Amino acid sequence: MLEAFDDYLAARRLQLDAVVIGGAALNLLGVVSRPTRDCDILHPHLPSEIAQAARAFAAEVRRTGEMLHDDWLNNGPASLVKQLPTDWQDNLRTVFRGAALHLRCLGRADLLRTKLFALCDRGIDLADCIALRPSADEIAALISWLEEQDLNPHWPEHVHATLEDLGRRLGHGV
Repeated sequence: MLEAFDDYLAARRLQLDAVVIGGAALNLLGVVSRPTRDCDILHPHLPSEIAQAARAFAAEVRRTGEMLHDDWLNNGPASLVKQLPTDWQDNLRTVFRGAALHLRCLGRADLLRTKLFALCDRGIDLADCIALRPSADEIAALISWLEEQDLNPHWPEHVHATLEDLGRRLGHGV
């Protein structure tokens, strides 16, 4: 789909250089191989001409009988930028480069940070966290950051319980 969208953008002389996270990033990294309904762009804010092109592309895809939502390319997780360490851009790596589309993803520590936060916050990212196979040390290194992400007084306890469960599933403790 990204190759087709790359062609679509190139034909319209549009370009996008962006940071992708979530399931799309994990697919592009080869960590998982599963359908994802969207492509979450962390940075930059999508220019209006790119957002319009993505919606028009989705409409074309639907005419071929495939399913693609208008908002498949979105800035849904953009607020995470404020929560990431200030040096998050220093560890980006390219996961897709086409004629018009250049996608990078977070470095491993920050990718784990976002997925573990999503697991604790939404509880639906367990399979992705298992696929990333974080070590006990990687998990332990992120606990204090995770504890700071919610002001609910029970949040730290929830974080620990969630990570202990993940650690058991991975065959190690936290």
